[in-house]
Amino acid sequence: MEIDFSQVDETENYVSVPEGVYPCRIADVREGFTRDGDKRWSVRLEVTDGECAGRTAAWDGISWSERGLQRAKFVLSKLGFDTAGKLAVEARDLLGRTTWVKVLEEERVDPLTGTRSRRMRVPFLGYGEHRASLAGD
Repeated sequence: MEIDFSQVDETENYVSVPEGVYPCRIADVREGFTRDGDKRWSVRLEVTDGECAGRTAAWDGISWSERGLQRAKFVLSKLGFDTAGKLAVEARDLLGRTTWVKVLEEERVDPLTGTRSRRMRVPFLGYGEHRASLAGD
């Protein structure tokens, strides 16, 4: 067997949808911690309608650090939670919530391994209105 590996792309590709705005639901929530030790919820955003339905649009995170609270409030409000005052919320409460999400492709290089990867990310303000308010569902 003779193979020319110079033509084989070594980039790990996790892109399953093109860049754009999609109706999504929270399909999975994983609790963990940031590098600084703050609580973080990783959420898998699954496309609900259209030709990409059922695909993962992106994984995003909600950080419960002092610095991350502004975005946490924004994301939760876009998922239909009342963020005007105190809110008791568990990770599982996000499951099934729907919203519009903008995703952009990014390429990263792991500084430790040098491995290049492509994946979708949600910009800081990449969430739209809660779907129930738009679609009447």
